[in-house]
Amino acid sequence: MLTRVFSSAVIGVDAYRVEVEVDITRGLPYYTTVGLAEVSVKESRERVKAAIVNSGYWFPDDHITVNLAPANIKKSGTGFDLPVALGILSASGVISPEVLSDYLVLGELSLDGRLRPVRGVLPVALAARQWGYRGVLVPAENSPEAAVVNDIAVYAVENLAQSVGFLDGSVDLSPARLDHRRIFDQGRSCPEDYSEVAGQENAKRALEIAAAGGHNLLMTGPPGSGKTMLARRLPSILPDLSFDEAIDVTKVFSVADQLDPGQALIARRPFRSPHHTISYAGLIGGGGNPRPGEVSLAHHGVLFLDELPEFKTALLEMLRQPLEDKKVTISRAAVSITYPSSFMLVAAMNPCPCGFLNDPRHECVCSASQVHRYKARISGPLLDRVDLHVDVPALAFRDMAGDIRSESSAAIKERVLIARNVQKIRFASSAVHCNAEMPSRLIKQFCKTDAPATGLLETAIDRLGMSARAYNRILKVARTIADLSAQESLCADHVAEAIQLRALDRKQI
Repeated sequence: MLTRVFSSAVIGVDAYRVEVEVDITRGLPYYTTVGLAEVSVKESRERVKAAIVNSGYWFPDDHITVNLAPANIKKSGTGFDLPVALGILSASGVISPEVLSDYLVLGELSLDGRLRPVRGVLPVALAARQWGYRGVLVPAENSPEAAVVNDIAVYAVENLAQSVGFLDGSVDLSPARLDHRRIFDQGRSCPEDYSEVAGQENAKRALEIAAAGGHNLLMTGPPGSGKTMLARRLPSILPDLSFDEAIDVTKVFSVADQLDPGQALIARRPFRSPHHTISYAGLIGGGGNPRPGEVSLAHHGVLFLDELPEFKTALLEMLRQPLEDKKVTISRAAVSITYPSSFMLVAAMNPCPCGFLNDPRHECVCSASQVHRYKARISGPLLDRVDLHVDVPALAFRDMAGDIRSESSAAIKERVLIARNVQKIRFASSAVHCNAEMPSRLIKQFCKTDAPATGLLETAIDRLGMSARAYNRILKVARTIADLSAQESLCADHVAEAIQLRALDRKQI
């Protein structure tokens, strides 16, 4: 007898439908899986057989053929266990095939029939709603994640027997419910605050400008000056994620299997801080079955690279595509996968290998050639893609021991939100969301300078030998500074501050 169960798998962050066809015919006992199945899928036959028998059902001693269609796409993972088991039981007459056609099913089986969670459930639930299914059957631990999707019934099942009972009508299951708003609001809070950071007002100003315009930022300073502490608090002044953005972020984390057990939604902007020993696949994404890397896990958030020159040069050069295109494409012989990677890059570095170049309280032991080699690890094209370069000097004693309380993140965030709302109105008719994303056409339209500002720009460009990309980025930063000041036109003060925030360019004079 032939039966069909509908399941799904994920390519990138999008789901595609998989028809699990099970055919049982008379013959010698034999079990085969076709449809370009990888080892993890082929191994499911042992889990499926044990789960069916240990759940109290009869496993047929006949010729069983399982086909995963479409057959031209490689199938991997353990999410097909439950569909295959239900297909075998349906072909054996235990479950009606007509009932199975109403649901999308996925889940991994243990040997005793219990269901284990699988990755990528949120994209599957979104796709099931689009395809018009009556509901989805998922492992109980995945149900909060799937229940984020409205307008489709999500049924949390604990084991194979409960799945069969629900489908044949002997077990009553209610759809999983989730208070989206409560989870979303609770998850937005950020425990770290800029009021905890003493001094470094110039760096805080640069971070405020970066948050207001979505600009990339590089901090340079000696060890212990507070670069990491400043960077970690950046999400506290960024605009809150919208619900759609939270869905996008959660999809990436779900596919990467990075969601905590029972976690339904990521409501706070991601902050990813990989170590400089990270591999290419870890940062950009990849592997035999390509998964998202840190640049994609930082989608709609912040990617912080501490000790920037310690990263491999080739690894840093791979950041060019995601910084420009807001996506990263991983190509393999059999498949090409694109992951989203719209993030703010925040980096930190020492001024030299020992960290104390130009520090009045410590002697630098590095030679001129060592300093040059250290800085040369960061290429000019990569620096051009970083809008703000800011010095973070060592803290003075009066800053560390003083009783002056720093401005809170809430106060800074209020100004950032006002500037972002201005940009939202400005770019309402385009796909641009913030000043940092402006193409050349919009720069010419919205970044017009008066005569003094134009003269200042010309002098700076001539003396510093900046590229056209650096010139455009100065204009974008100046536009953000003007937005923070609630001014429509760019004046010399805005341009001067934007040039001042290109510290590494100024040091070339």
